[in-house]
Amino acid sequence: MEGLIYLEDGTVFKGTGFGFKGTAVGELVFNTAMTGYQKILTDPSYKGQIINMTYPLIGNYGISSVDNESEKVHAFGVVVKDLCDMPSNSNSIMTIDKWLRDMGVPGVFGVDTRQITKKIRNKGTVKCVISTEGISISEAAEICDRGQIRGDWMKEAAVKEKTVMKSLSDSDEKPLSVAVIDFGVKGNILTCLRERNCELTLYPYGTLAEQILAGKPDGIFLTNGPGDPEKAEEAIEEVRHLINMSGIPMFGICMGHQVLAIALGGKTYKLKYGHRGGNHGVFDKNTKRSYITSQNHGYAVQYESIILKGMEITHLNLNDGTVEGMEHRDLPIFSVQFHPEASPGPNDTGYLFDKFIAMMKEDKNNA
Repeated sequence: MEGLIYLEDGTVFKGTGFGFKGTAVGELVFNTAMTGYQKILTDPSYKGQIINMTYPLIGNYGISSVDNESEKVHAFGVVVKDLCDMPSNSNSIMTIDKWLRDMGVPGVFGVDTRQITKKIRNKGTVKCVISTEGISISEAAEICDRGQIRGDWMKEAAVKEKTVMKSLSDSDEKPLSVAVIDFGVKGNILTCLRERNCELTLYPYGTLAEQILAGKPDGIFLTNGPGDPEKAEEAIEEVRHLINMSGIPMFGICMGHQVLAIALGGKTYKLKYGHRGGNHGVFDKNTKRSYITSQNHGYAVQYESIILKGMEITHLNLNDGTVEGMEHRDLPIFSVQFHPEASPGPNDTGYLFDKFIAMMKEDKNNA
């Protein structure tokens, strides 16, 4: 198939299509991870985006039955340099080409992904058309003009009804009850909590604070998710109510971190090209150590806006100094911008889940 990448400034890249035969419009971003393309593409935080992979060879270990972060591919398209159609992996059940065909997602390979990455780094993320069905450049331009880049994808990426997930631990202790406010959570985040003897109740976007507290949770967890955090107005209001009403431990990751910041009176802003990959350095002020983290976000918390709202900055990005974590001075509330469960990426910061568990246990003992 003919593959076409058209950027809103008129730049065109021509390659070979793979996956689904179709056309999509989305925000073009790049990811620097060297492995984990299946987990990346099934991360709900990529909903509405077309991913340009900086690592040149994609598809070499195929697609397995166990590496999805959700039930489907949420990215709107994928761009790669070299595509492998003969994967070598005992766990592989199909090629990435067939997988994307089944998932209805177009891909383009054989283009200069380094040039695309440099363009995004210089100009910022851009609106993009990806097509594998032989449309002309003029048709792509019209589609791009008509296409909209939405910021409220978190309202669609979450569960649609309340869902209970049992603990995966063999501990004899009674499981901790965690209310999960879902913005589009990755599966391994939930697994990390369940393996630590937590029973989870996932709540759809917009669930009222009163309904969540009626379940008498030991803790509240705010998940990752796609889009602009300031578009999550309903969730921000309910998180604000939860902070004022509950007093129980609260932990936010990625979108959850940003929503928490806004609920506390802070502000967020859009980064030029975001942080996406498995190799982002972060400094933890509490442990006095630096960690390599997995990240996927296009927005960040404004430093000055949050330190006057009862929050201490706990983590900073070692590349650009942006806020990567915060903790309330008086309340049992903390959050991080990165993904401590990795998937893909290093699991250096899994200790943050242990911190959340310890906070919930301490709160129960003091009750």
